[in-house]
Amino acid sequence: MRRLGDGVEAALHCLLVLAGLERGRVLPGKALAEIHGVSESYLLKHLRELTAAGLIEAVAGPRGGYRLTREPVAVSLLDVVEAIDGREPTFVCREIRRNCPGKSQDPAVWRQDCFIKTRMMAAERVWRDALRAQTLADLVADGERLIDPENRRIVAGHVEKAQR
Repeated sequence: MRRLGDGVEAALHCLLVLAGLERGRVLPGKALAEIHGVSESYLLKHLRELTAAGLIEAVAGPRGGYRLTREPVAVSLLDVVEAIDGREPTFVCREIRRNCPGKSQDPAVWRQDCFIKTRMMAAERVWRDALRAQTLADLVADGERLIDPENRRIVAGHVEKAQR
């Protein structure tokens, strides 16, 4: 299966935290990095990508930070994957079926798409549709149900101190 970049995990966790902010509040990138135990410079790269994709807003200044630009229900997991890893297909057919010495050079033989490519692209459509069908709101609901109270309390404390 396609290996997603590490930034996708960091982005999803940050979006989950930002989804819990009170309306109008922001959280600095430094605080998001501390909450997740990652370097600020590493995380800022991914926060810039989320900002460029329009999923979050960066508020400048000494009281600045990040906040969601949409309601969690309007942010799909596919939106996040594409913001961090790009929209390129996961499978790229290089047409190596044509490389065997002695194979036909007649272009008519190769007009039809490679059947391996066809299957792989169909699988990718299913994968993308599954990511498109799940939203940040689903992650929020999962978190409310699955994050233990102690960890929820600890993260909430960090957010409460750092939010602006």
